[in-house]
Amino acid sequence: MSVPVLDISGLTIVRDGTVILRDLSWRVEPGQHWVVLGANGSGKTSLLAALTGYLMPTSGEITLLGHRYGETDWRALRTQIGLVSSSVRQMMADPEPALFTVASGKHAMIDFWGTPSRADRARAKELLALTECGHLADRPWAVLSQGERQRVLIGRALMARPKLLILDEPCAGLDPVAREHFLQFLGRLARTPDGPTLVFVTHHVEEITPVFTHALLLRAGAVTASGGLRRTLTSERLGELFGGACTLSRAAGRHSLRVRSRTSRAM
Repeated sequence: MSVPVLDISGLTIVRDGTVILRDLSWRVEPGQHWVVLGANGSGKTSLLAALTGYLMPTSGEITLLGHRYGETDWRALRTQIGLVSSSVRQMMADPEPALFTVASGKHAMIDFWGTPSRADRARAKELLALTECGHLADRPWAVLSQGERQRVLIGRALMARPKLLILDEPCAGLDPVAREHFLQFLGRLARTPDGPTLVFVTHHVEEITPVFTHALLLRAGAVTASGGLRRTLTSERLGELFGGACTLSRAAGRHSLRVRSRTSRAM
């Protein structure tokens, strides 16, 4: 049997008497691509922090590629996880060329100093080509568009050859056309031979493309549903997730969500 990419059992995080995550279990198998859905405050950010070793659990176990946190050097395990998030995007230095930004991912270094080795430059150029940004190699961070920055950060995340790529609300700040181009690119990346398993964190069902196979729904730090996409995403479950009456529609492999108006009481 293949080793799960990620296996979480009974993950609980409590800080200052507040339960942030409650008895969360989640298993990601090779060949699966997951969407993590939840409203603001549902625990998505804390889950990602725990996965990347920045937030220690109160109880429970996290196993990545057969290696359990606490029994293996978490710094080494973290190199197996690529992360694209707004927190990383905001720390980039404006003058840094895209090639250096990608190369810095080998050591998870922010504000790259020095000169990348010939091998690292070659690898960074390959990744810029993979992310369809080869023409941006010498362009500084400050003049890149939001969509270009997201693709360059994916190249950076892939520099260390991770097995798992986490995208934390990567479409935030993108206009509708740039968003669609980015989502189409993700579909091509997911189909790349030996490409990483994708975990896409969002609260917009419109961003879920046909490449995603499974969904994890989080509400108030707990899992409300987990499994195959069509079975997990329903109008009723999304209504519970976001706290309102919702109607989920599917067409051509894409989703849309309509929130039904509340009936006002007669005064």
